[in-house]
Amino acid sequence: MFLVSRRNRAEVGKAQYKVEGGKLIKVQLRNEAEKIEYVKITGDFFLHPEELIDELEKTLEGSEINEGVIAGQIKAFIKKHKAVLLGATPEDFAKCIVMAGEKSD
Repeated sequence: MFLVSRRNRAEVGKAQYKVEGGKLIKVQLRNEAEKIEYVKITGDFFLHPEELIDELEKTLEGSEINEGVIAGQIKAFIKKHKAVLLGATPEDFAKCIVMAGEKSD
């Protein structure tokens, strides 16, 4: 699923990505100039401690919408906070974020 609409020069996108094993990642993203202005990540994956998801989202704000860059940032975040991510990988998150950030033709 991919939706894009206009809002104050920023692109707003939503995406869902079902990872191998059946877990679902959902992303809402506001994109301006190919950078993440705002991102919300939800789904049936597990990130422990749970409260880190908000901090991860804030960490990604301002990032280039590039799968490799985003995956690297998520890996570094997980390592720094000694977090545990179950049911999805940083690459799965990055793929869904990029999907949400893509512009419609």
